[in-house]
Amino acid sequence: MAKSKRKTLADDLHARGLRKRVARTLAGAIGSGSHTRTPDLVTRVAGDLNRLARELEDRATGRPAKRRAAARKGAETRARRAKARSNAAKKGARKRTTASARGRRS
Repeated sequence: MAKSKRKTLADDLHARGLRKRVARTLAGAIGSGSHTRTPDLVTRVAGDLNRLARELEDRATGRPAKRRAAARKGAETRARRAKARSNAAKKGARKRTTASARGRRS
């Protein structure tokens, strides 16, 4: 990566809120790494920033996104199982009515 591109990237990162030193280090790491694999430093910092963004969202909304996802999954599971129980009960009721109808005919 050319020096001007590296400086532009560092300036953009700094403008978005990263500290200047961190922005320069990241821009340098991205420019110096091979094109086939993301440098470990970049991967680690990107993960940290993602976790920070989730934490900010959780605090802003007042509830954790992870917990909200778990609650949604639980609700979907309960609904699916209730539907299965209902279908099984309906099937049993149909069998009982047809069996009792056959019993009355003979």
